[in-house]
Amino acid sequence: MTKRNRLEFTVVTIIIGFMIAIQFQSINEPKIRDTRDVWELRADLLKEQKLQANLIKEARNLDQKLASYETEKKQSKEQVLRQTLHELKKEAGLIAIKGPGVIVKIEPLEEELIRQEVDSEISPELLKRLLNELNMYGALHVSINGQRMIHTTVIRDINGITKMDGFPLTQFPIEIKVIAEDANKLRDRLKASQIIEDFFIENLKVHVSVVSQEITLEPYGSVIRIKHLEPIDGENGGDL
Repeated sequence: MTKRNRLEFTVVTIIIGFMIAIQFQSINEPKIRDTRDVWELRADLLKEQKLQANLIKEARNLDQKLASYETEKKQSKEQVLRQTLHELKKEAGLIAIKGPGVIVKIEPLEEELIRQEVDSEISPELLKRLLNELNMYGALHVSINGQRMIHTTVIRDINGITKMDGFPLTQFPIEIKVIAEDANKLRDRLKASQIIEDFFIENLKVHVSVVSQEITLEPYGSVIRIKHLEPIDGENGGDL
């Protein structure tokens, strides 16, 4: 027998012996039996059932929270839309508004009423200049003789009569209500303005008073006519 054959025989013998040893050990190892009695098994089963019930309960709670979040998300979008619509109506003058402000009254000079020589009237240009002054001094919302001013308001002379959105401004006193950022500041700046003297030249006097409590401006009462606007065509037209 050659050395090579001896070596191979030795290796094979070692492997066979190792396998026999492992098999003999596995045969001699005793099987581990479950020695728990019925009550222990029931107790363990009960624990597993409670654990499963808790997991199901937690899963349901998570589902409810998820559904609640989805509902809140939808309601939040609706609330934002309502708030936006309210703000737009407020800016457009379509809802009544309250706030601190001033009342400006325009009336003829007493001397002119006594003499009855000149019919005092307010011109569209002079009234527009006064409104521009009010805007410069912090006016937020304005009404004239109970008629709310909006972005589309037109003040002009129609057949010799000054009208605002079709309403004549011929009856004195003309009362202008103004809601302002700072009512006292607006009053002081208006009283020091050149516009007061301009009214005096036109035989009119301007009285400015700060309202101690909130004043209310009624919403715009006429129909708002919008021109040069068309709806958007297409599947996504009008979608937010």
